[in-house]
Amino acid sequence: MSTRTLLPAYEHLQLLHSSSRTLVYRALHLADKKTVIIKLLNCDYPTFSEIVNFRNQYTIAKNLDFPGIVKPLTLENYGNGLALIMEDFGGISLSEYIDKQPLSLDEFLLLAIALTQILEQLYRHRAIHKDIKPSNIIIHPQSQQIKLTDFSISSLLPRETQVLQSPNVLEGTLAYISPEQTGRMNRGIDYRSDFYSVGVTFYQLLTGQLPFVCDDPMELVHSHLAKIPTPPHTIKNDIPPVLSDIVMKLMAKTAEQRYQSALGLKSDLENCLSLWQQTGKIELFELGKRDISDRFLIPEKLYGRETEVQTLLTAFNRVANGGCELMLVARFSGIGKTAVINEVHKPIVRQRGYFIKGKFDQFQRNIPFYAFVQALRDLMGQLLGESDVQLETWKSKILTALGENGRVIIEVIPKLERIIGSQPAVPELSGSAAQNRFNLLFQKFIQVFTTAEHPLVMFIDDLQWADSASLKLMQLLMSNSQMGYLLLLGAYRDNEVFPAHPLMLTLDEIGKSGATLNTITLAPLSQGDLNCLVADTLSCELELALPLTELVYQKTKGNPFFATQFLKGLHEDGWITFDLDVGYWQCDMTGVCQLALTDDVVEFMATRLHELPEKTQQILKLAACIGNQFDLATLAIVYEQSSVEAAAVLWIGLQEGFVLPISDSYKFFQEVNEKEQEESEEVWVSYKFLHDRVQQAAYSLIPNEQKQTTHYRIGQRLLQNTPPEIQEERIFELVGQLNYGTALISEQTERDELAKLNLIACRKAKSATAYGAGREYARTGLSLLGNNPWQEQYEIAFALCELAAEFAALCGDWQEMDRLVGEVVANSHSLVERANVYRIQIQASASRNQLAEAIAIALDFLQQLGITFPENPTDADIANAFATVRESMVGREVEDLLDLPEMKDSEKMAILQIAKSIFATTYISNPQLFPLVICLAVSLSIQYGNSPASAYAYS
Repeated sequence: MSTRTLLPAYEHLQLLHSSSRTLVYRALHLADKKTVIIKLLNCDYPTFSEIVNFRNQYTIAKNLDFPGIVKPLTLENYGNGLALIMEDFGGISLSEYIDKQPLSLDEFLLLAIALTQILEQLYRHRAIHKDIKPSNIIIHPQSQQIKLTDFSISSLLPRETQVLQSPNVLEGTLAYISPEQTGRMNRGIDYRSDFYSVGVTFYQLLTGQLPFVCDDPMELVHSHLAKIPTPPHTIKNDIPPVLSDIVMKLMAKTAEQRYQSALGLKSDLENCLSLWQQTGKIELFELGKRDISDRFLIPEKLYGRETEVQTLLTAFNRVANGGCELMLVARFSGIGKTAVINEVHKPIVRQRGYFIKGKFDQFQRNIPFYAFVQALRDLMGQLLGESDVQLETWKSKILTALGENGRVIIEVIPKLERIIGSQPAVPELSGSAAQNRFNLLFQKFIQVFTTAEHPLVMFIDDLQWADSASLKLMQLLMSNSQMGYLLLLGAYRDNEVFPAHPLMLTLDEIGKSGATLNTITLAPLSQGDLNCLVADTLSCELELALPLTELVYQKTKGNPFFATQFLKGLHEDGWITFDLDVGYWQCDMTGVCQLALTDDVVEFMATRLHELPEKTQQILKLAACIGNQFDLATLAIVYEQSSVEAAAVLWIGLQEGFVLPISDSYKFFQEVNEKEQEESEEVWVSYKFLHDRVQQAAYSLIPNEQKQTTHYRIGQRLLQNTPPEIQEERIFELVGQLNYGTALISEQTERDELAKLNLIACRKAKSATAYGAGREYARTGLSLLGNNPWQEQYEIAFALCELAAEFAALCGDWQEMDRLVGEVVANSHSLVERANVYRIQIQASASRNQLAEAIAIALDFLQQLGITFPENPTDADIANAFATVRESMVGREVEDLLDLPEMKDSEKMAILQIAKSIFATTYISNPQLFPLVICLAVSLSIQYGNSPASAYAYS
């Protein structure tokens, strides 16, 4: 279909640009006979991300009111996508222009100064372009006027954090991308990211080539992170060295080393132009003399952590050579544990490794493997961004490792299904067998990604909140002697644990197993290191910064997070200001010293949050109850407003930096029309709090007496808005909120309903082998039932009590197991119903090496159902048992047992269940009884229906 058909108001004139993603036309607007530029998506069914980016370039550009950008006129529907209509000022792309005629030095300097003026305007409008390159710079061939275009990935936030992704799907153009835009650097993205891209652009304009050229995306990423480009003047000796120095300064690896203001860059370029026009040459001069930013920026570089970072890098080098290590970083909140760990990114890229991370949450402790699921979901996301060929290779490797048991891992990491496809159901196993299967498969799964070609670094934060299943998983990974090329990094608050804390007990066990375990304990910043941070923030000498440093140190005790937030608070309250007349920062020390400032970081952050609008405070309170990470759909439900309204209220929290978007889909909500508002509920947007202390501060805004009520109401709203078919998928989240408010529920019917939900959570925890979490759900569920649960809610009471007994056994609490088994035996309606708790007792006795007792329990149960065995089986008894089986097998082959109908007789199923539970026990301790038990199981299966073990037992 032609553009004329779908855009009847325009007549197509000329195709200007064609790529796999977009088409750009020059067209005639029939109404006013003026030419326009039309940009279209080059696909019939664009992705959500493409639509968001297309809308974003219109939304941002239309609000940038200055002449240095290509002005958007309208955004129109086009097929399944959109058409962006822009002004046509007769320009062509700079990349096309320089292909025809290289720039002279005069032309370059004039163009560079003009581009710098546009940068200054972006800075004033607090916009970050994020994709500056020659093809996005439009130049008029005659007038040399330039304008910037394509704001598709631009941002209006002061700072963004790039999520780690495959280089194939990173935002921006890889050849021009700044190190922090790769997501593999310990830095956020701010306006200085554009300076790096401008530096690459200048490099190309001056030398005719890019600073880094390679076909491998990961190698290109590594170049931006770690390699120093060849200076331009050594490539072309007619380039003045000082101009080369300007380009190299723009392309510094860290933002702090680049120009800090467009005006500072412009001043140096104008100096170059003046010298060139006056003397025909450009002598060396000091760069950046007028380069002072009036934006309050606290450096993100690490101070006083050189030794700790080196320890971490050395550990990674050992792992890259085949080692397997657990490295812990300990100390209290805000000390900078995550910042230190993130420094490992560079060598990971060099070794083509994978870095994944997850974080336990103080309000999500009930969710099994919470942080590990986050980390591995992160890994699946990185794999999904790779090429189809690479993805198929990973699929093959994963399926080879997991065999037909892929469903076991998918139950824990649902995103895996997108890579390996739907997998068949697996046989249900008893507790210890299920645990062993899960352990084996998980190790095999992780080993797929731990190779010499791709070492794996997994960072698990806030281990002090880890659930027991996760701690066991960590112990398992470290105890596997075959595991190599794995660095497991863990961070925890050592002031929140004690010698008998589950984490410390687990670490003791890991240490005893011989695994390599090291701990870095971070100290607070010294006053000297803190003084360097303050001086760099205020762009002043160390001596001038000292009075303010002493005050900050007194209040924050050298805690880096508290110190940076304290400085930010002083600036926002007007005590630190930039004097435009003299061009430097000033601090009103007299006023600051008279302030009644708290030395408690949570209290301090709470006062900062109190300065936000009431609605924003309210939504942050709810977000804090959900967790450190939260999504907009859930937030909108608990806020009881649409996603559009919730996003608008949250926007101030994003602008102030208290909350960070996890992906670029948040941009969809910056300006939404009526049609899009209807579609907005389907848009998935995720956020996270800047820091645990911000989440904690937001949570502290809720009065203590309202916390239970708040959580319970959140749970109720989520439950009401979660379709029944996906309630099980979100059961941990639902029950986690509702269980906070059990003391508030007075109606027994409501308590019974919550008990049912806890039962669902029990079963899901069991399938995930998270027995500690399951035990808590069972306890809560039982506590919710009334005074006569066995009379009034028999089925729920029976199921919860039975599961609670199994969880107690699996957790080694034999006394509690016996109590719960006794309760089931006393209250159940029939012997058959008691089969499973007897099986639990049998397996518990076997696990304690009480084999005779295990067999005695089984034989007693079977006798009550009419099955007796000789006390001392003879060879004749065994021969008779086999003869009975052979008679049953007349006309059948062993393979036929697999096709037998499903067993329906509940009594025979109970007998079979108990018989199977003593297969191994009788084989070890009573070899004469073993064949009789096996023959019983096979005979029952042949007569009454199939059992997974039948064919194996018969063979």
